[in-house]
Formats: sequence, structure tokens, C-alpha cells
Amino acid sequence: MTLKYPFVTEKAMVLLENQSKLQFLVTNEASKGSIKREIEKAFGQKVKCVRTMMNMHGQKKAIVSFENEKAAEEILSRLGIM
Repeated sequence: MTLKYPFVTEKAMVLLENQSKLQFLVTNEASKGSIKREIEKAFGQKVKCVRTMMNMHGQKKAIVSFENEKAAEEILSRLGIM
């Protein structure tokens, strides 16, 4: 399991509203390909792009954009966050 949980902050919500992107905290060993496969399998939405970065606390964060513009909102509503 490479995904830990969705990363929801004010900045993440702005990305969601303006660009339909979600942020997830992932394991440090996770690759972009494994993140993409796991999100597509778990949520049934096609992923367009995955960007990763390390934050100041040593955690890896993935920013995911989807082919369907409404996919990010749908995923968060399924998870009960939005």
C-alpha cells in the first residue's frame, strides 16, 4: 500500500477548486507509477499526471491530476471529506 491518506489543507483545497488536483501523503519508497496504479485501482478514475515532493518533515507528498475534471471532487466526497 503506497497511499497513506489524502492531504487536505487550505492550499490543497485551492488546488482542488482551481485545477482539480488532489494531494496524498504516500510512503517514501512509492514511485509515480505505483501511485498512479493504486489511485486508478482504488477510485476507478484515470490519472493524467502525478507529481511528487518531499516536505520538511521527511514525508513524501503526491499531487495527482485526473483526466476527468470532476474526478477529484467525486473522490473526496466518496471519502467523506468534502
